[in-house]
Parts: sequence; structure tokens; C-alpha cells
Amino acid sequence: MINKIVQTMADAMAGVKDGAVVLLGGFGAVGQPNALIDALIETGVKDLTVVANNAGGGKIGLAALMELRRVRRLVCSFPRSATSTIFEELFRAGEIELEIVPQGTMAERIRAAGAGVGAFFTPTGVGTKMAEGKEVREINGRKMVLEHALRGDIALVEAWRADRWGNLDFKLSGRNFNPVMATAGDITIIQAQHIVELGEMNPEHIVTPGIFVDRVIHVPYGDPPF
Repeated sequence: MINKIVQTMADAMAGVKDGAVVLLGGFGAVGQPNALIDALIETGVKDLTVVANNAGGGKIGLAALMELRRVRRLVCSFPRSATSTIFEELFRAGEIELEIVPQGTMAERIRAAGAGVGAFFTPTGVGTKMAEGKEVREINGRKMVLEHALRGDIALVEAWRADRWGNLDFKLSGRNFNPVMATAGDITIIQAQHIVELGEMNPEHIVTPGIFVDRVIHVPYGDPPF
């Protein structure tokens, strides 16, 4: 019987190693799997590369992970915001590397990894510093830059509902980067606000099929991660 639901955060994080590339779902504070980030912190892993839309905020979630000096490199679209003070301090001190990727390009690089596409050409970034050192071609009369797929060793995702097969749906803006990142992790770990019976979700409403999901843990909104 297929059952991807785990009972403890230790089981959810099994096998995560130093130096991992971590795909982190969410958009700002919306849909970010903070309970899984707390569990990642508990493992003690370090030297991580984190791929996320932004550089965290306040002192929770990604910001907490960075404050502990566990992140070596950050790949994101929006590294600065009013609350991204921890990242700014680390970056100014030379304690963290940064790769800025346009938001659409980042989404497509992750989607390409999930689809088994190695690289693609896009006009975004042509003629800017983002294109330095990358192959540029003219396609249909327009210059385009080569971008490579972006895959993670693990993907941490928040979903609205999940069943024991790992089928997922998302609520409103909580969908954001979560579904595309779920396809591109070697190990995809889900914190789900609701666990439902198999067959309870309308197949037409399933956003992420369970084939992409490895582990699911139930984290009701507002409940502590442990």
C-alpha cells in the first residue's frame, strides 16, 4: 500500500546532507513551509544552497536558517525587502553568496528541471550583467541567453491538502512556487495543512500528482512543528 505520510519531522528530513541544494516554496510569507525549515535547522545541516523567491523576512523560516550561518549561497529574485535584514547583514559581511535570477526565469529553470529539460533560451537578461558568461544566440531575429535547469537535492513545499499517495492541491496564492518546486526535487517533502482520504480530492483539482512527492507530514496552520 502506498503511503507517503510520515509521523515525525525526523522521518521527513531523513537523508538530508550538508551541501544540499534546497528548493524552498513560498512567495514572501505566503505558502512558505516554515515547519519544514525549522526541522531542517534541527538536523544541523550546513553549507546549503537555497533557491527561493526572496531572502526571507524577520527571524523565522529562511531568515532563521541564514542567521545560523547554515546557508552558503542564495539563489533568488528579490533579495531585498523591508524585513530582509539578516540577509543584508550577511551579504555585506561577505558571509553569503547571491545569485539574482529574474522571477520568470527562475520559475522556468525549475520547471525545466522537473520536465527533464536541460536548458532553454530566453530573451530575459540579454545585454545585462545577468547574461555575462552565458551563451547568447539569435533566434527568430531576437537575441536570447541560455539558462540551465535548476534542480534541488530536496524541495520543501507547503500544500493545502494531501492524501496518502502524495497528491496535492493548494489554496489561492499559497500555490505560487510550490507546485513547480515539487516537481524538481530529488526528494520532495510536503507540509500539508490537511490530510484527506484517498479519492476525496477531485482529480481535476489536483495540482501536483503524487508521483512527484516523496514524503508528507501533517502541519495544521498555527500548530508547532514538533
